[in-house]
Amino acid sequence: MTKHNPNNERIKRKYFIYLRQAKQQSEQTVDGVASALAQFESHAKYRDFKKFHFELAKVFKEHLTEQVNQKTGKKLSKATMYATLTNLKRFFQWLSRETGYKSVIDERDAEYFNMSAKDARVATTRREKAAPTLEQVKHVISTMPAGTAIERRNRALIAFTLLTGARDGAIASMKLKYVDLAGNKVYQDAREVDTKFSKTFFTFFFPVGDEVRQIVAEWVTYLKEEMLWGNDDPLFPATRMEQNAAFQFEAVGLERKHWSNAAPIRKIFRDAFVSAGLPYFNPHSFRDTLAQHGQLVCPTIEAFKAWSQNLGHDGVLTTLVNYGQVATTRQGEIIQGLARPRDTTLPNVSELAKAIAHELRATSL
Repeated sequence: MTKHNPNNERIKRKYFIYLRQAKQQSEQTVDGVASALAQFESHAKYRDFKKFHFELAKVFKEHLTEQVNQKTGKKLSKATMYATLTNLKRFFQWLSRETGYKSVIDERDAEYFNMSAKDARVATTRREKAAPTLEQVKHVISTMPAGTAIERRNRALIAFTLLTGARDGAIASMKLKYVDLAGNKVYQDAREVDTKFSKTFFTFFFPVGDEVRQIVAEWVTYLKEEMLWGNDDPLFPATRMEQNAAFQFEAVGLERKHWSNAAPIRKIFRDAFVSAGLPYFNPHSFRDTLAQHGQLVCPTIEAFKAWSQNLGHDGVLTTLVNYGQVATTRQGEIIQGLARPRDTTLPNVSELAKAIAHELRATSL
């Protein structure tokens, strides 16, 4: 049985280039599109995309409702189905405008990949993200051992993530020269640091506790003064593995090179949280922790704007919408607190409204 269609492969390759170069989509996003197309092609028995019509979309949509998640054994979630169908819809809309296809594919047929309005609402509803509290993170850090170089690195890694809110990809590629202890800041230089959208910006240490900063400072000092590492060496080096007497590989120290990806960082986080008796929170969840903490400590809109920029966001709406949801427990405290008489005046609501309106105008330009 045919497992591919040459014509389809050529046009898919063109679409992937379009997504990467013209739309500036990440490899993760392109991989998601490729997976959706692979599922559709397999179900359609690899027929040429030129033979696409709305009936194929309808049948495939029904097919998805019967599929199960290979990891959980349960039926696919509405969110997973929505992502797959949306990727297919956008591909065939694009395809209907391409030479050799626009005469045989009706762009309106791609609309048949749409889910019902009800299912689409379920799939796209923003749900509360799981994020550790500041106290939980500090507890994890305080319980981590620091007897060996690897243990000191691991503890400093989690402290640094809380201190800066840096993404794991940026942390894996961070060099010593970008940490300025005197200025209490980190320079995320996209020429060498793997930042989102290749953005370059300064991050000043978040006010999360002197003890957190101290752990990071001691680690930087250790690398520079005891290990005699230089500016271009990694801030968080990979683990050096060697064979022992039993011909098994074991960790023996630090390798003077960067991790090739962020997977080891996530494993360090998982081990640290589990060892501390807490559920696992990934590195990215610390950004939610910091966004929520910023809502509590920032006294003005200007302060929260600076907090948002410190996370690498161009506008406060990004922080508020993507990271700054009010936790359910805090939501209840606020609403119940509004029922009690207050002597103090409310914060400048008009200032907040003006700031949000400004952000909305800017994003619509």
